[in-house]
Amino acid sequence: MLAGTIAVWVFVGALALYAHFRRSSVHKDVLKIAWEQFKLLAIRLPLALLAAGALTRILPQDFIAAKLGGASGFEGVLLGSVFGAILPGGPIVTFPIVVLFMKSGATAAPLVALVTSWSVLALHRVLIYEMPLMGPRFVGIRVASSIVLPPIAGVLAGMLLG
Repeated sequence: MLAGTIAVWVFVGALALYAHFRRSSVHKDVLKIAWEQFKLLAIRLPLALLAAGALTRILPQDFIAAKLGGASGFEGVLLGSVFGAILPGGPIVTFPIVVLFMKSGATAAPLVALVTSWSVLALHRVLIYEMPLMGPRFVGIRVASSIVLPPIAGVLAGMLLG
């Protein structure tokens, strides 16, 4: 995790240097945008973490371990795929839930399927953005062509991590 944080800071520093030498006034615009994003996250992040914590308390650890654990097999991968598709929200909600599921006994295969499904099939994004903007025909083709990806990813993760 430290390496990822350092990499992000190096990337941000490089972008700041590039922006400064390209046009020094851009820093004010960047800071304004960053402040607006920070205010949104400062409100949402604690709520998302509370919601994720509540979800893991509502679903007992033995239930999570049984349904998404090592003994769940392909059924766990399918359940993770379905749950990922209906899980609303962005990464600020999803990743804390995945971490809490891991701590409750869920294994890599169902969780990889869950995250892949959330990334590719998220029902809330399909209904809010894709359907109105691109129409039902496009959405139907896209969903039909990508619905197999989460189970495949979960099975591959199970084979690789074993």
